[in-house]
Amino acid sequence: MSLESVRQYFAERAPEISIIELNQSTATVALAAKAHGVAPGQIAKTLSLKVKDRVILIVTGGDLRLDNRKLKETLGAKARMLTTDEVLTWTGHPPGGVCPFGLEQPLPVYCDISLRRFAEVLPAAGAIHSAVRISPERMAELTDAEWVDVCQSLPALT
Repeated sequence: MSLESVRQYFAERAPEISIIELNQSTATVALAAKAHGVAPGQIAKTLSLKVKDRVILIVTGGDLRLDNRKLKETLGAKARMLTTDEVLTWTGHPPGGVCPFGLEQPLPVYCDISLRRFAEVLPAAGAIHSAVRISPERMAELTDAEWVDVCQSLPALT
C-alpha cells in the first residue's frame, strides 16, 4: 500500500520521476548505497521525529547523524524518534521505506543542507526495496520542505 501511495503521489505531481524497484532490500543506508552504486551520503534517509506535540520528517544525507543541539535550536524543543508503530501510523510507510512522498497524512518536511552536496539523491519510495533518483532541490520543492542545518558537521577532508 505504501509503495502505491508514493506511485500515486508521483503520478499526480511529478510524472517524469520513476520509482526504482529492486529485488533486494535497500532498508539501510549501506544496503541502499551498494544496491544503487552511490556514496552513502547520496542516500537521503528520512527520519520521523516528534517535537512537543508535532510529528515531523527530516531528510538527511545517509552518512550523517543529527546534532541534538542544532535540532533543538532549530525546532525549539528536544525531539525524539518515533517508534516503529508510530512511524507506520503517521507516515503510512514501513521503517526502511519511509520517505517524504505519499504520506498517510500531511507532515512538515525539513531537508538538511547536507543534501545539497549532491546533484542527485536517492530517498526511499515507500518500501524497503524502492527509491527514486531526484535532485535535492526538486525533492524540497515537491514536499514544501524547509531547508535546515541540523546534522553534525562533515569531517574535514585531509
